[in-house]
Amino acid sequence: MPGNSDLFSWLDTCPTPYHVAQMAGQVLADNGFTRATHLAADLPANGYLIRHGSIHAWRQAERESEEFVIIGAHTDSPNLRVKPHPDIHRFGWQQLSVEIYGGVLLNSWLDRDLGIAGRVIYVDGRTEMFCVDEALARIPQLAIHLDRDVNDKGLVLDRHQHLVPVWGTSQKLSFADWLASQVNCDPSDVLGFDAQLFDIAKATHLGVDNSLIVSGRLDNQVSCWAGITALVQSQAQETKTVVVSLFDHEETGSQSANGAAGPALEHLLEALSQAQGASRIQHYDRLAASLCVSADNAHAVHPNYPERHDAQHAPVVNCGPVVKINSNQRYATSNIGHALVKEIARQAGIALQVFASRNNMPCGSTIGPITATRLGVETVDIGVPQLSMHSARELCGANDPSELVRLINALIDA
Repeated sequence: MPGNSDLFSWLDTCPTPYHVAQMAGQVLADNGFTRATHLAADLPANGYLIRHGSIHAWRQAERESEEFVIIGAHTDSPNLRVKPHPDIHRFGWQQLSVEIYGGVLLNSWLDRDLGIAGRVIYVDGRTEMFCVDEALARIPQLAIHLDRDVNDKGLVLDRHQHLVPVWGTSQKLSFADWLASQVNCDPSDVLGFDAQLFDIAKATHLGVDNSLIVSGRLDNQVSCWAGITALVQSQAQETKTVVVSLFDHEETGSQSANGAAGPALEHLLEALSQAQGASRIQHYDRLAASLCVSADNAHAVHPNYPERHDAQHAPVVNCGPVVKINSNQRYATSNIGHALVKEIARQAGIALQVFASRNNMPCGSTIGPITATRLGVETVDIGVPQLSMHSARELCGANDPSELVRLINALIDA
C-alpha cells in the first residue's frame, strides 16, 4: 500500500477552505509557480491566484493554446460554524452557538474532540488564519439511561437544540476574548471572523493490512490534493493549457463569488487566452475543444447496506477511480466524456469503475454540471470511492488517491 504521507500532511494541515487554498499555494510556490494578485496581461506562465477559500492554478501551453484541460474540485466540507454572537451560558455550562454548514451527517459530530480554525478580519482590513487543534469543544450525547429507546428506534437530533457544543464551565471568558488571545491582539481589533469546528483526530491508515484511510474532509480534499499534485508533476504541454480550480461553497450549492457558479474560472480562462494574444472568438473555440474534469468523491458500496446501490454500478474501494454518471444531469459525464476517459485509462493501465444511482434513490451533485453550463466545455465527473460521506470522519481505500493522480495525469497528457 502507498505511504500517503503527503496526503495525510495535507489533510491534517487543512481544517478549513482557507487552509486548503494556503496549502495548495505553498505546494505550488515550492514547485516554481508564481502567485498572481489579479488578472493582468503579464500573467505568469505557471501561476496561481488565491481568492479567500478558493484557488486557481495554471500551466500555460508552450505555444499558443488550442484547448484547456481543467481540473475542478472543492475546498469545503460539511461542518459546524460558530455564529457571530456565540456565547451561551446555562446550567453551569459554557456553550457555543453554531450554524450547520452543508449536508452534515449530524450524529457523527457527537462525542468527538473538536478544535476551532478559521480566519479573522482586523479593523485595518488585514486577514489572518488561525488553527487550534486542541480539544476545545464537544457535543455530548444524551446518556442511554435518559433515552432508553435510542438503540431500537434510532437517534433523533433537533438541528438547533441538540448540536450545541460545550466548551467550558467558566462564565467569564467570551468567544471574542478567546479568539483575540489566539491571534495575539485586543478584542477590539477584530472586526469579524469565520470560525469552524473540526475533529482533531489525525489522518491515518486503518485495517489489519493498512488498506484504508480514515480522516476528516476526505470529501473533497483528496481531489484537491490530487489535482494540485498532478499539476505539479505535469510537464508543459505543447498546445494545452492546464488549469486546476479548487472552489469553495460546493457543499451549499456553489452560489457565491468563490463557488463554481461564480465567474472566477470563466474570467481566468479568458485572461489566459488574452495573455497569448487570442481573440474572443478564438477563446470560444478553445473552450469548445476543451475538457473539464470534475473531481469529487463517489459512494463506495457499503458492506452493511448493499441494497442501497445498483449492483451493476457499485464501486469498490481500492479498485480504481470512479466515473459518475446520471442521465438527469446531477453529474455532467456524457457518453462522449465517458468513452474518452475509459480509453485514456485503458491506455494508461488504470482500473476504472462506474457509479450510477438506483432509480429510487436520488444522488448528490458536483461542480461538474455547473461548470459545463457556464463554460460549454465537455465535462466528466470522477472521484475516489468512499464510505461515511459527510461524516466528521470519512473512509476510503489507501490505493485510490494515488490512482486518481495517475488518471488526472493521463488525462492531461492524452
